Amino acid sequence: MNNKKSNNNQLLMTLLKGRTFIVLVLLVIFFTIVKGTTFLSASTLTMVAKHVALYGILALGMTFVIITGGIDLSVGSVVGLVGMLAGGMIQEGITLKFAGVTLYFSVPVIVIAMLIVGCLIGAVNGLIVTKLGVAPFIATLGTMYICRGFANLRSNGATFSDIKGYDGLGNTGFKILGSNIAGIPTGVYIFAVLAVISVIILKKLPFGWYVLAVGGNEKSARLSGIKADKIKIIVYMISGFCAAWVGMINTAQLSAAHPASGDGWEMNAIAATVLGGTSMSGGSGTIIGTVVGAFVIGVINDGMTMCGVSEFWQKVIRGLVIILAVVIDQTQRNLQAKMALQARNENK
Repeated sequence: MNNKKSNNNQLLMTLLKGRTFIVLVLLVIFFTIVKGTTFLSASTLTMVAKHVALYGILALGMTFVIITGGIDLSVGSVVGLVGMLAGGMIQEGITLKFAGVTLYFSVPVIVIAMLIVGCLIGAVNGLIVTKLGVAPFIATLGTMYICRGFANLRSNGATFSDIKGYDGLGNTGFKILGSNIAGIPTGVYIFAVLAVISVIILKKLPFGWYVLAVGGNEKSARLSGIKADKIKIIVYMISGFCAAWVGMINTAQLSAAHPASGDGWEMNAIAATVLGGTSMSGGSGTIIGTVVGAFVIGVINDGMTMCGVSEFWQKVIRGLVIILAVVIDQTQRNLQAKMALQARNENK
């Protein structure tokens, strides 16, 4: 009887661990049945891939933050701010009023500058959380509003349109971030590279072990010599770095920058991360799971749009998905604890 119960628990655990991939397969089958071959057409798959890459890159940074037991609500606003800053630098340059000149920069310089901006915003988040002792939710909620405000101030709420640069100024080429290479969106390549790097960091480098240790038991991590505050600051910088990439890719895809870009995308990033198995309580998570979670969110969003589901209902469904993911994660953790206790009792 005990063996049968143990086997059932093992089967349930296997299903729980593979839940995200199972859900992805079921979603693809469902939308294929509902929309027929249209859902599997090249144009639809390209559209889904674009969105998956954007949500996925955000989710990669969010994974590191959530593993440490934190949260980053500012990433969507960073997307909008970086888009406005990049678009402004290409369209208008930077005017030095005291010198009466306007400086224009090459695309590589703009990309590096925007990545630095993302990292700096992440560092500010990390410092507020660690040095000022502000809860991550409140700290990043504040920077979310600050970044969104600065995004609007950059152009007084106006949009930078037709962003392509000028040949004579040497700032063309930004659109490559939003184009396709061999039929695949550039964002997908960037997502793949960042995902591989994230796997290496989390699984192969000491920093990844420190991140897991801080999230698992911060007090023990500190006692073992891990500089927990430094680790937290860095993970928020990683999140800002990823958000900056998304801001530039999104702007390049649209050939335009709007202050409201990225609004609400932090929820997609959180949903993808939690669906992928990263625990909201910290201490556990995988990059592969996050990647699959990003595909689930992308397929859900685009599938519902194709089926004519209103944006209001889409928000309701996304909220339910997040709650369900957390409930399932808690169920898995409880089952793991129960199985561990059972195993100890059997070994006595």
